[in-house]
Amino acid sequence: MPFSVTRYESGVVALAVRDETARTAAVAVARHAADIDAAAALVFSSAPGIEPDSFARACSEEAPGLRVLGCSTAGEMTPEGIGEGTMLSLILPGDAFFLSTLTIENCTTSDMDAVAEGVARLRERHLLAAPRDEATFALCLIDGMSYCEEKITAAIFWGLNDIPLIGGSAGDQLAFRETHVMADGTARTDRAVVAMITTGVPFRIFKSDNFVPMETKFVVTASDPDRRVVMELNARPAAVEYAEAVGRPIEELDQPGFASHPVVVRVGGEQFCRAIRGLDEETGALLFACAIDDGVVLTLAEARGMVDSTSRAMRSLDDELGGIDFVLGFDCAYRRIDAANRQVLRKMSDLYQAYNVVGFGTYGEQYHSMHLNQTLTGVAFGRRVPGVCSEAAE
Repeated sequence: MPFSVTRYESGVVALAVRDETARTAAVAVARHAADIDAAAALVFSSAPGIEPDSFARACSEEAPGLRVLGCSTAGEMTPEGIGEGTMLSLILPGDAFFLSTLTIENCTTSDMDAVAEGVARLRERHLLAAPRDEATFALCLIDGMSYCEEKITAAIFWGLNDIPLIGGSAGDQLAFRETHVMADGTARTDRAVVAMITTGVPFRIFKSDNFVPMETKFVVTASDPDRRVVMELNARPAAVEYAEAVGRPIEELDQPGFASHPVVVRVGGEQFCRAIRGLDEETGALLFACAIDDGVVLTLAEARGMVDSTSRAMRSLDDELGGIDFVLGFDCAYRRIDAANRQVLRKMSDLYQAYNVVGFGTYGEQYHSMHLNQTLTGVAFGRRVPGVCSEAAE
């Protein structure tokens, strides 16, 4: 079926589109948005026939009053489970969701103080206009090949003050060439968009991972932080040191192996993954998907029990909310690689279907002030509380 429509108890409509053009996809989004007097549409796509900028512009023409935010992906989680080649649109009803947005262009050269100040102004405007008796969170989508997610995320979080932040980095189906973020009727690279969302629907922000730190430690002794490249670990060629630690020949190092044995860094008493996305075969350097620098201490980890750890997280959220309506999830592409390698991808897909997890495969995840890897982050929504939200602020 080229179109699949799912309506959640909160009033949110999940529209999954395959094998369509940008124009026909935009027409479908516009029609369903009009049906529920939508406040916005969140759009995540790896559909090969739907060019992001053409779609964004078509939406502006077909639904000129609809706020469309989104990005290219490394696959999607739709109501049918984990897959790729789909455009997923989550259409938010205006009587339950109130949104204000800020687009950050030229992320790589942006002044972080200016970003924080812009977000602080957004926060002030939003909270003045939003319903006073409802809760607010912030959503960030950012170019996954910008190499600046850490500083942008930190600046956004600083400007938000006490508002929780969640989000994901755009992907391009593991090509690692160019990713796009949709906002303001266009789709562009080197861009981030922040949406502040106030809703009467109960929600919980969360993160879940499944890596277990081991004894082996590495010190980064030579790196190129701007490109997230590590040339040396423990004063030895990075690939040589890593391969010996995991017990594999260098020529067998690949994405599934990196996903099964990530490295983690300790921050504030917690371990956060720094995923390795590839190997430079000519130099023996390791290519990272997160910030890296000389002197950073990394701990080798092993990914274990993804199905069990994710199931526990979903059960806990279900208990807290008195039942999950749906989950907006940002799931690292490396988790999907590891799940496929361990032959549990079908189990993960079934689990996501059971808890109505929808969202996209990312090149990194945002959680409060941190940019993460190999983690599932998101916001789980409970059953809708009756109430009316105002129209979206400009």
